Amino acid sequence: MLFESFHFIHDHVVHNLLTGLSEKLTYHNLPHTLDVLKQVQRIGKEEGIMEEEDMFLLKTAALYHDTGFLSVYAGHEAAGCELARRDLPGFGFSKNQTEQVCSLIMATKIPQSPKNILEEIICDADLDYLGRDDFEPISDSLRREFLELGIVSSDEHWYSLQIKFIENHNYFTNSSRQLRNPEKLKRLEKLKSV
Repeated sequence: MLFESFHFIHDHVVHNLLTGLSEKLTYHNLPHTLDVLKQVQRIGKEEGIMEEEDMFLLKTAALYHDTGFLSVYAGHEAAGCELARRDLPGFGFSKNQTEQVCSLIMATKIPQSPKNILEEIICDADLDYLGRDDFEPISDSLRREFLELGIVSSDEHWYSLQIKFIENHNYFTNSSRQLRNPEKLKRLEKLKSV
């Protein structure tokens, strides 16, 4: 019964993000959340996650992982956990399941520090775009968000931050390392040549 509640959770979170997120969030927005949801399912399948409950928890965490942006920017992961703790019991989650979702959300905090395969999957899903063909428009949306919020002061500042970030980033799952790492390294070389 619990697993059948996913579409209600999905609709609830989508509505909140659509109506509550600041327009200044050109990257941390609904399309990003839906992309992470799609990628956790893909990576989970590639990594052999067969348990229905594991996939359900991953999908729920993907939906909630950036809901904290509804109220704060810094520390949004912890704020997202608070929302999950408030909402999920109403959808039939046990305390343990809710805390598992929170652990998944907190694993996405930069620098990422996953402690198990499910946390590795959501971490890789969150930064999947680093090794994809649509890297440039997605990266540009983050550049605009950082400029708008004063996190970076110029394009030069952005590029140096981006290079450092990609240099320090690692995919955790075998499937993401194989599928995304080669393209990510090409992007890095291209950024260094700008």
